[in-house]
Amino acid sequence: QVQLVESGGGLVQAGDSLKLFCAASGRTFSTTPMGWFRQAPGKERQFVAQIIWGGGSTYYADFVKGRFTISRDDAKNTVYLQMNNLKPEDTAVYFCAAASRPLLMTRTVDVDYWGQGTQVTVSS
Repeated sequence: QVQLVESGGGLVQAGDSLKLFCAASGRTFSTTPMGWFRQAPGKERQFVAQIIWGGGSTYYADFVKGRFTISRDDAKNTVYLQMNNLKPEDTAVYFCAAASRPLLMTRTVDVDYWGQGTQVTVSS
């Protein structure tokens, strides 16, 4: 079992930056994919970014490339999402996610563990 707890969401203006945190506990391994999804009101949950826990390989959705950076701190069992140049369309609940097997975790069906979500609101 893996437990995920997000924090760091809030209300910002367009162009601002925000950093999200995901504290993981339980059975994480060097091949555990960790990542972020988001869900805007009335829309499906969508993949944002992924990092492999031990190796550090990263993968991003096209709409965040160059603006968001995912990273992790193994000692703190924490995954981060640095979001720069935020846009109103980035407004959503952001969920931390993990899978129990090595894969590219871009679909919600690939996710085995979810955090409770943290709200990010970007005003224009």
